[in-house]
Amino acid sequence: MSESFATVQDVTALFRTLTPAESERASVLLPIISDTLREEAHKVGKDLDVMILERKSFASVVKSVTVDITARCIMTPTEGAPMTQQSQSALGYTVSGTFLVPGGGMFIKNTELARLGLRRQQVGVFNPYVTRNPCNPFDQNPNGC
Repeated sequence: MSESFATVQDVTALFRTLTPAESERASVLLPIISDTLREEAHKVGKDLDVMILERKSFASVVKSVTVDITARCIMTPTEGAPMTQQSQSALGYTVSGTFLVPGGGMFIKNTELARLGLRRQQVGVFNPYVTRNPCNPFDQNPNGC
């Protein structure tokens, strides 16, 4: 694992004072979150470590995003079902709920990736004037009927 983008002291300063158990959990989460951010950057052809070296102010943005993700992981309950919304019925035996984190504990929001410059807008073009085979309008290579 590489160097973490933030420390437990950064989490305490930017989020809140942590309990000893939360502090231990944060110290384990920080390298994992940092490496996950590096992999997200690698997916779009960028290197966060190089970007930090090029612009010193970018280091504080990466630190802030790392602390935000760590704080969200720490706030996620680990005991019981982490439901944010729940409803029940009596005679129909219906119970439904919305889970806080679908599919896992650690997730990175799209807005956080955008803050790091890792979200690319995808542009697609459809050319309606492509010459097509009149016998087969889906054929890209018109050779006649």
